[in-house]
Amino acid sequence: MNETLYELNDVRKMYHGRSVLHIDHLTIQRGEILALVGPSGAGKSTLLRLLNFLETPSNGRIHFLDTPFSANQPMPLALRRKVTTVFQRPYLLNRSVAANIQYGLHLRGQRNGQAQVDAALQQVGLQTIARQRARTLSGGEAQRVALARAIVLHPDVLLLDEPTANLDPYNISLIEQIIRQLNEQAGTTIVLVTHNVFQAKRLAHRVALLLDGRIVEIAATHTFFHNPADPRTKAFVAGDMVY
Repeated sequence: MNETLYELNDVRKMYHGRSVLHIDHLTIQRGEILALVGPSGAGKSTLLRLLNFLETPSNGRIHFLDTPFSANQPMPLALRRKVTTVFQRPYLLNRSVAANIQYGLHLRGQRNGQAQVDAALQQVGLQTIARQRARTLSGGEAQRVALARAIVLHPDVLLLDEPTANLDPYNISLIEQIIRQLNEQAGTTIVLVTHNVFQAKRLAHRVALLLDGRIVEIAATHTFFHNPADPRTKAFVAGDMVY
């Protein structure tokens, strides 16, 4: 039986009195890749920030590993550390590639993490430029450094916000391969925000369409693309939805 990592019930996020996200119900299972698709402003990135406990729900409650998280109930640090996010525009320190990857370990008090850093470098194919300064990297290399910085922490959950936006096909292929390996070999649960419906189709076990802060439909990938239940999903998949 699959283990439920997250359960969201009637979760709402408000900004200045305006509702930007309202999730009636959502569960995320251990070991799955869930893709979140939809137009800009649909609430996808806001949902990621809630899943990483960077923001609190305005209403409702999120359960992570059966532990409640709400405006009045902070998530314990030990559980927060099981979740890591890679943002669309990763912030890298003006240090070497290896030093950037080691930074998260340093924050957690791990002083001797060279073997872990080396393994992460190899996993993302950057071992030959470990001593290169981050400011000299291409966009694809910088994104792979950000992925390695997450991988080295061995998170239970990896949240990815448009990880291949504006990258060339070669780097898109490399990063998608890394995502598959993390999921298949390490069992990492991955929630992926993407505007690329073909990427969602290639990577995800389930896909959810968000519109105006709500989940319109969530289904197994094949069903989502080939037999959607909601006409808005059908229009989105067919490219007929204008937004």
